[in-house]
Amino acid sequence: MGKCEGGGSVALERPLKLWSLIIDSVRCGGGGLQRKKVEAAKKRHHHPGSEKLSELLKQPEWWENEEEVRRKEQVLEELKNVARKLGSDSDSLMVEGAADVRRLTKDDPHARTTLALLGVIPPLVALLHSPLDPNFNPHNQIAALYALLNLAIANDANKAAIVKAGAIHKMLKLIQSPNCNEAIAEAVVANFLGLSALDSNKPIIGSSGAIPFLVETLKDNINRESSSSGSGSSSNHSGSSSRDQAKQDSLRALYNLSISPSNVVVMLESSDVIPYMFSKLGDMDMSERILSILGNVVSVAEGRKTISSSVPDAFLILMDVFNWVDSPGCQEKATYILMVMAHKSYGDRQAMIEAGIVSSLLELTLLGSTLAQKRASRMLECLRVEKGKQVSAPLIQQQQNSGSLESERLDESSETMMMMMSQENKAVKQLVQQSLHSNMKRMVKRANLPANDFDFVPSHHLRSLTSSSTSKSLPF
Repeated sequence: MGKCEGGGSVALERPLKLWSLIIDSVRCGGGGLQRKKVEAAKKRHHHPGSEKLSELLKQPEWWENEEEVRRKEQVLEELKNVARKLGSDSDSLMVEGAADVRRLTKDDPHARTTLALLGVIPPLVALLHSPLDPNFNPHNQIAALYALLNLAIANDANKAAIVKAGAIHKMLKLIQSPNCNEAIAEAVVANFLGLSALDSNKPIIGSSGAIPFLVETLKDNINRESSSSGSGSSSNHSGSSSRDQAKQDSLRALYNLSISPSNVVVMLESSDVIPYMFSKLGDMDMSERILSILGNVVSVAEGRKTISSSVPDAFLILMDVFNWVDSPGCQEKATYILMVMAHKSYGDRQAMIEAGIVSSLLELTLLGSTLAQKRASRMLECLRVEKGKQVSAPLIQQQQNSGSLESERLDESSETMMMMMSQENKAVKQLVQQSLHSNMKRMVKRANLPANDFDFVPSHHLRSLTSSSTSKSLPF
């Protein structure tokens, strides 16, 4: 029993001693050696990974990122140096800074944003002041103008900041100065084009007096004194090219400004601008842009009145654009102008009908672009309703004045209306046949086929088509 108890006690005593040793080692820090062994094992286990990480850090792309950071720091320091030049009291340093801005912002959108944040716009605008002295140097003004122009490229915040800094007023004072020349005027036009792209700038530029200057530039009446140095055909060609660019820029700027209705009214104050634009329809370098401007002009009542009163052949000129099958954009814009004017004015509708617009619209529904066809169909519907009102008005008057013969007059009126509708259907059929014939002639002419060897005779299918067609079958 004792052995048994002793054996049991020995068996129980061993695990107790083991647990006591563990507890004592923890209390006394005896486990520190074990922890060191564990940490050493962890270090040995992670050592290969550390070596791999070191190797990754030494790869070229990591070092290239570091270079990129250093390069950006250098660029930022360069931009700060440019801002310091513009903030100096030295005119030569300021002009040098303006040239730097023009160079650095030509193709770099980040430089445009950074330089604006560094405050270069106010000193550049200040450089636009035109001193009235014989030693005036236009190159300084041109450097500032093109620096501002590049700062505004694809940057609405800079466009707003330039206008807010008073650049529009400065530019207008500059072109009114006797020291202004063609190069400065062209740079101002380019700035007006860029700044007018921002909607919030449109009313500011329009009310500043810039529109008359742009109109005069469009009509090629800008100042040309000492515009370029040198002589010979090459300089003349360069001057002509720059003038053409200035006219295109002024036309685009006027389009931007005409989007605002208040600017249309200002534009109309130049009494000959609308006739001038109509006279230039046919010049394919300008026609589509002019039609876009006229599309904005007719959105204003004053604009529609000016077109009707100042250009007697306006409808005929626009109807001629219907035949420009090679320029669907012009067709669509011309149709839009006529559609708006027909919708807004009874007098204009009558003038269009007298000018023969119905046949032109019928032809456009066959040959025009999809959008031009839709607009032509709407106009035909509008004109047909107008004609129906003209026919029905006398009938109503007859009904009101009739007494005992009311039914007889109604019968006569019905017969008259039927006869008129029959005549109208015949006219429509004839117009369709004429349109098909003229279109075929035009296609033959475009194909350069001998005219003597070709005589268009409508096929049986086309004859049956036109003979069975009525006004209801047309795409109204």
